Amino acid sequence: MSDDQLCMPPEDGPGQAERLQKVLAQAGLGSRRACEQLVADGRVTVNGVVAQLGQRADGARDRIAVDGIPVPGRQGLAYYLVHKPAGVICTAADPQGRPTVTSLVPPAPRVFPVGRLDASSEGLIVLTNDGDFAYQLTHPSFGVLKEYVVEVEGKLSRVALGQLRRGVELDDGKTAPAKVSLLGPSAARVTIHEGRNRQVRRMCEAVGHPVRTLVRTRIGPVSDPELAPGTWRHLDGSEIRRLWEAASSPTAGRPGSASVSARRAPRGA
Repeated sequence: MSDDQLCMPPEDGPGQAERLQKVLAQAGLGSRRACEQLVADGRVTVNGVVAQLGQRADGARDRIAVDGIPVPGRQGLAYYLVHKPAGVICTAADPQGRPTVTSLVPPAPRVFPVGRLDASSEGLIVLTNDGDFAYQLTHPSFGVLKEYVVEVEGKLSRVALGQLRRGVELDDGKTAPAKVSLLGPSAARVTIHEGRNRQVRRMCEAVGHPVRTLVRTRIGPVSDPELAPGTWRHLDGSEIRRLWEAASSPTAGRPGSASVSARRAPRGA
């Protein structure tokens, strides 16, 4: 082996530290040059310490963050986006033997649902084994927006729509204002940031229009109209980061706030 070869830095490879800008680029944060600038600007930390240019990191083991938002990639963590069908419950196990949402994804690693959808509702739900991520998405103080399409009994009036938009008195207090768009005489798109038990159903019933069908179509910036009921896919690194950002934004809980549309929750709605 020549002296030149002895002085060569080791090639990046799986299972070892890689150039930090490469780790960031693989997580969907931009080109390597753009990611190098993030490091130069002091916006990147590795295990809580501000990173330096030329630093290496193991994306599967080190805790890397940009602007305080964790970069996904730690070893053993899984993030699934699932379209829960009606009739499936959001628990890991059911003593009554009903189908559970965890049975729709691979058995390992073991994951849990982030928030809930009641058994009669369908739509998007995140499953993960990342406790910090789940906490950030579900804690009431963070207020991640969730969007639902509902079909109700009767024709929705301007009065009923106005009530939903201003907030509705429920037995556990008045709801925050919702963003509501009329889709048809008996159908609407409802966006809320609270996570009370069966909240959207109770809101609609309170204004005289019990829900016939309810589908959650978006969680924060993530939606996927092509994901069929009963199927799942992995959340990619960009989507995970956008969800972190949505939960960290001071405007995350305001219906009508701008949100990023993706490629494709506390309690049940």
